[in-house]
Amino acid sequence: MIAAVLIQIGEAIPSTPGELIAASSGPTKVVLAVLVVLSLVSWALMAAKAREFKRAERAGRHFIDEFERAHTLDEAAEISRRLPPSPHRAVMQRAIRFVSETTPAIAPSGERRPRLSASQVEALRLVLDSESGAVRDGLGRFVPTLATIGSVSPLIGLLGTVLGIIESFIGIATKGSGNIGAVAPGVAEALIATAAALAVAIPAVFGYNIFAHRLNRFDGELDGFGSELIALMVREGRI
Repeated sequence: MIAAVLIQIGEAIPSTPGELIAASSGPTKVVLAVLVVLSLVSWALMAAKAREFKRAERAGRHFIDEFERAHTLDEAAEISRRLPPSPHRAVMQRAIRFVSETTPAIAPSGERRPRLSASQVEALRLVLDSESGAVRDGLGRFVPTLATIGSVSPLIGLLGTVLGIIESFIGIATKGSGNIGAVAPGVAEALIATAAALAVAIPAVFGYNIFAHRLNRFDGELDGFGSELIALMVREGRI
């Protein structure tokens, strides 16, 4: 008698995750398919952003190494023209464009060259901050998508869990009993949906936090570079 019950239970309950997914209900399969799509999107985004950040960091270090050798704004401009694109290069070129388009408010006297006034220096600082923000926004494009996936995936998994529990109650009502053979399939669907949602959400949240930290570090580096650029102009006598 016991052996017959065990055989019946073994036939009713799939033994592997693949069998559980194959035997799950249509709504649960839809939930799992959505989670698979979100997982592929999040991993593709993380791979693309990792390459982009790596290129930007390498180019930025190279630019800073060359910029530290410059003694005048003209030398820095020449370095900017011959080096490949980088976040620091974009800020540098914006500063050069501002200086070339701005007439110094303080006239030359004796051996002193024309100089920018305090209000013009403040305007330059605002322009550099604006360019730094634009560069940061460009690097951070699609990073919030990882946060969205990380927050939405558990809710989608919860939906799958609820659908699995409903399937369990339907099994109880259909078979007229609450034995494990009636309840197990629905509970298994609920657990698979929950596990799939966590498998999607956890890497996405990790990826978002890592890239957000790197963006904040870039923001600080660009602010520091703007200050170094203004200090270079002070040493040269342009301010």
